Amino acid sequence: MSCRGGPGAVTGPVIELDGISKRYWQIKERSLLRTLIPLGGPNRTELWALRDADLRIDRGETVGVIGHNGAGKSTLLRLLAGVTRPTAGTMVVRGRIAPLLSVGVGFHLEMTGRQNVLVNGLLLGLTRGEIKARFDDIVEFSGLAEFIDTPVKFYSTGMFMRLGFSVAVQVDPDVLIVDEVLAVGDMAFQLRCLDRMRDLQRAGTTIVFVSHHMHAVHLLCPRTLVLHHGRVDFDGTTEPAIARFHKLLSNPGGDGSDAPVKVIDRELLLDDGTPAVDVDQAQVLTYVLRVRFDQPVDGPGVNFRVMTEDGRLAYGRQTVVGEHWRQYPADSQAEVRIRFRPRLGGGGTFHIGVDITDHLTTILITDLDGPSFFVPPLHGVEGPADLDGAISVDGTSRTDYSWDRLVSRPTTALPCVEGGDSR
Repeated sequence: MSCRGGPGAVTGPVIELDGISKRYWQIKERSLLRTLIPLGGPNRTELWALRDADLRIDRGETVGVIGHNGAGKSTLLRLLAGVTRPTAGTMVVRGRIAPLLSVGVGFHLEMTGRQNVLVNGLLLGLTRGEIKARFDDIVEFSGLAEFIDTPVKFYSTGMFMRLGFSVAVQVDPDVLIVDEVLAVGDMAFQLRCLDRMRDLQRAGTTIVFVSHHMHAVHLLCPRTLVLHHGRVDFDGTTEPAIARFHKLLSNPGGDGSDAPVKVIDRELLLDDGTPAVDVDQAQVLTYVLRVRFDQPVDGPGVNFRVMTEDGRLAYGRQTVVGEHWRQYPADSQAEVRIRFRPRLGGGGTFHIGVDITDHLTTILITDLDGPSFFVPPLHGVEGPADLDGAISVDGTSRTDYSWDRLVSRPTTALPCVEGGDSR
């Protein structure tokens, strides 16, 4: 069962989940005959989208939710928003809730943007007078002034999300529930979304934020849940949560059964030999790859790649080409060790891939199942690398982001330092 509290004085957590589970039914076969005349065994199977979830979120907390597709993230948000009810367990959500669940939810396609602003505002608890007073701010934030009187059926996916987010954040909610708001829209709008959510954080709004954009989760959320196969696998601070998510994503099962080389183990280690969980740009990392040769290989080579979330090459390094430096007989093994500094200035999520070649650079196996890791960005740096650039104006350094320098400024001029980064 579930219970939704009012926006009055609240004692205790804003969100409480105890043993929440959600079951759906998956139809095995869809046919008219099977519908009219039941034949054989049951035509449906249970699908548990969420199992035994316990959660407490206090007023003013911002909590990220991450996990692979199908892990239960959207189901959790729909439960919190009251769109669906749990199959088992108890749930309490207190205060005014502004959900932004998916593109187009709550929009009537035949209505204009202006009419949909009114409908969405009413659904979120605003009066007509409040909507009228905030209408210009909503339209300005969305950047859709020239399309506001166009039926939304002609809107793009990004336009849908921009208008929906603009309405939701003007409600002054007690709880803002956001599902992949940064998946659509241009960079300028994404930055406006982040700035507005920071404003809501400072105002004491509770935010539950689902995203595959690990950089945004790191910037916004001090605490993050990792969902895995419908269960809460991890609940804690964000950097270990991201590391746990990447560990769950890695798939050592890609054995390349027909390849002449097999990968038998992978590790990403810090310089002291411990597993890399929290990665810092100043650290030295070592990627250890153990392989077995199922046929003789002459002068094997290695191509090492670090790729961005969207598959672009951030860094590559390969061994010397064309040397008969060593013969490896069939059934022998080798250990590859790659030392590098994750000097990826703009930060983000990165993934390791490796090719094993012969001396002629013929690829024997491509291993894309290496680990992923998250690198916090350096303040003031953008792009895939850190070139250690320095800017000065009339001899005064203007790229000093050291903590001592930041905290020595007057409080009124103190910039927002996301995530409490003390580097």
